[in-house]
Amino acid sequence: MAKFLAALAFIFISLLPTTVEARLITDAAGRKVDIPDTINRVLVAGPPAAVLVYTLAPDKLAGWVSAPSDAAKAYLAPSVRNLPTIGRLTGKGGTISMQAIAAAKPDIIIDVGTVDPTYSALADKVQGETKIPYVLIDGSFARTGDTLREVGDILSVTGRAKMLADYADATIKDLDGKLATLPDAQRLRVYYGRGANGLETGLAGSINLEILDAAGAVNVAAAAGKGGLTQMTPQQIVAWNPDMILAEDGKFAAAVKSDPQWAGVKAVKDGKLFVPPSLPFGWFDSPPGVNRLIGIRWLETLLYPQLFKNDLSADARGFYKLFYQVDLTDDQVAALLKSAE
Repeated sequence: MAKFLAALAFIFISLLPTTVEARLITDAAGRKVDIPDTINRVLVAGPPAAVLVYTLAPDKLAGWVSAPSDAAKAYLAPSVRNLPTIGRLTGKGGTISMQAIAAAKPDIIIDVGTVDPTYSALADKVQGETKIPYVLIDGSFARTGDTLREVGDILSVTGRAKMLADYADATIKDLDGKLATLPDAQRLRVYYGRGANGLETGLAGSINLEILDAAGAVNVAAAAGKGGLTQMTPQQIVAWNPDMILAEDGKFAAAVKSDPQWAGVKAVKDGKLFVPPSLPFGWFDSPPGVNRLIGIRWLETLLYPQLFKNDLSADARGFYKLFYQVDLTDDQVAALLKSAE
């Protein structure tokens, strides 16, 4: 009888509903957050987080912050091309409602990028109202490998995270090692213009400009102070007389080439105006996420070809295969590199 009762008790216990195990983690803002042990759906707060989750665990991405363009879709894995557009929580255009967050039924919310009291307060507010764990991750370029490993652990994809993090670590180590031999006097002065008119840029310390610093160049806008994104005037940029101009939008590059007020700028006289590739995500910025790892290889070759002898076609193929899980065609590689001329 005792054996029968024991067996019956075992069956009863095994039929009870299982509870979701939780893990207590400390995020980049020092917040203690209980996260589920098993995470199947992730809502991303902004574009850098969308890129990060896509590269690590595309099957867990609940949706995009903004819908990919048709041109971008060709450079994305088929499984994510038509995910729903949920909206963004952070930055400009942060309009997603608490109802929309709940409707997405995420197990967790992840934000990647700058970590400051404003982002921390937003995370506390959203988590308090929705009861969904909200985690802040430091997205600075120098710690890209650590970012990949941290989120890989949260999403239980540590094997894949290690592969991507190893790539990031090797890229940054090679970059830093070669730049250590570059005299300060040889570092190029660069202006990076965002938007169609190119007058938005980043000040010293801006996450949007940090790979320019990482690549050993001088951000001319740093002379205007420390901070995030800001607006400049054409007169100010002309006065800085940069050696090179990078344009997020080709319209700005075209305008600079034809506008007489820019004619005396060294970058214009020397033909040093370039537009970073942007499909499916920007190589320099837009967003400032792990997508910048391929951008740094392009940028270091552009700035200091005497130090960096990269095969950009091979680098693009390898990065897109590893991070985006797509095999680029010859035409796609040619289109990416053509856009950068």
